[in-house]
Amino acid sequence: MQNKRVFVFSSNVEGRHTTGTALRAYEDHGAVYGEGYGLQGSSFAIPVKDENFKFLPLNKIKSYVDKMLRYAELNPDITFQVTQIGCGLGGYDEADIAPMFRTAPMNCILPVGWRNYK
Repeated sequence: MQNKRVFVFSSNVEGRHTTGTALRAYEDHGAVYGEGYGLQGSSFAIPVKDENFKFLPLNKIKSYVDKMLRYAELNPDITFQVTQIGCGLGGYDEADIAPMFRTAPMNCILPVGWRNYK
């Protein structure tokens, strides 16, 4: 039996999935419009922007990432394909976001090079 694969994407707190990986999650992976955080279909939203599409502070993003990583730990039968959340349209550099995933369990597939950040 094959593991369930979940697409982890950048969102905003109100779940308006209109651009970037959020739009892809909405169109292809069952993301729910209006849901800014959590498991939705075969996707998992992590907010990086507020209700006005302003970037959240890194400590707030980290709190969402930590919750997602705990969920991944508790669900080893799910493979989490993590995108470069917060980067690109998210406004942050990989060096800002990647270290948040240094404790990611093995069922998280991270973007190339992210496990190298300390």
